[in-house]
Amino acid sequence: MLNMKSSTEEVAQWVDAYTEKLLDHACYLVSDRVEAEDLVQEVFLTALSSYDSFQNRSNPLTWLKAILRHKIADFYKKKYKSPHVNFDYFFDEDGNWKKNQEIDEREEDTSSLENLLDDTDFRETLQNCLNKLPTKWSILMKMCYLEGKKSSEICQVMNITPTNYWKMLQRSRMQLKECLEINWFKE
Repeated sequence: MLNMKSSTEEVAQWVDAYTEKLLDHACYLVSDRVEAEDLVQEVFLTALSSYDSFQNRSNPLTWLKAILRHKIADFYKKKYKSPHVNFDYFFDEDGNWKKNQEIDEREEDTSSLENLLDDTDFRETLQNCLNKLPTKWSILMKMCYLEGKKSSEICQVMNITPTNYWKMLQRSRMQLKECLEINWFKE
């Protein structure tokens, strides 16, 4: 009983000391303050329930951030369990990329495609499509293409591996392409 009381007191001290740091990190990764607050709350509940596994070999913040990373991964797994993109749309039965003829036809008919980013309606459609991406994918696309950050820097900031980076980038491009095809290239 004494151990439970001391662990509760210590976790309560952690709540006071580390909530803001964890919340800032969670907000950055999920881009939704309410979701981030829920995740941070879950971190502290998990820390309390598994306090015995904390061995004081690292700073408590390091341990709490590791728990937060797992919570965020679980958050995205649940949130995107039913995929937003039907990847079969992009690949044929042999797994080869399908050539989209609708875009090709539009390119032939439109001489101003090079100046597409000057088109206010297109920029609005592009922004809407970026907003429809999963939050982490949208952050990655913005860091990569709009901010021009290097892949190694993005991996470090987002705490992902280079393999995950390239996979997320590939999937976000495909989803963005599908969204633009539906909302811009189709008449």
